[in-house]
Amino acid sequence: MKIKLICVGKSSEQYLIEGENIYLKRLKHYCKLEKIVIPDKMKGKKLSVNEIKIIEGKSILKQIKSDDLIILLDERGVDLTSLKLSRFIESHYINSHKTLAFVIGGAFGFSDEVYRCSHQMIRLSSLTFSHQMIRLFYLEQLYRAMTIIKKESYHNE
Repeated sequence: MKIKLICVGKSSEQYLIEGENIYLKRLKHYCKLEKIVIPDKMKGKKLSVNEIKIIEGKSILKQIKSDDLIILLDERGVDLTSLKLSRFIESHYINSHKTLAFVIGGAFGFSDEVYRCSHQMIRLSSLTFSHQMIRLFYLEQLYRAMTIIKKESYHNE
């Protein structure tokens, strides 16, 4: 199984980077995971929010192939439990040869073009978190989903 994690902006806090690295290392045993970091466009230029989203959106879409399944991690997405996320991933793994491309937008979210190109939107929480924190939460949930699929003991239910 191949999964892409496309993120806008670098993580700046060391504790988040360390946490991400823990799960990236663990996930090597379950899937081929490619983490792609798109530079954010918030710094240095005087751009409107919409202009930032458009520029970041074009950069995101350059990283996606035509046969990728695009899943946005977005506050307007559907709520999934960890079990439902594992079933979602497993069903696409079994029934499709597509790469799952999970996308975490920048501080202002996604451009309209990215929304139009997406196939699915998933919400990790009703709470608002920084896009840097969502990376760590997503990687932990992806690891949890993989252990559920493999019937390993990480997830308790």
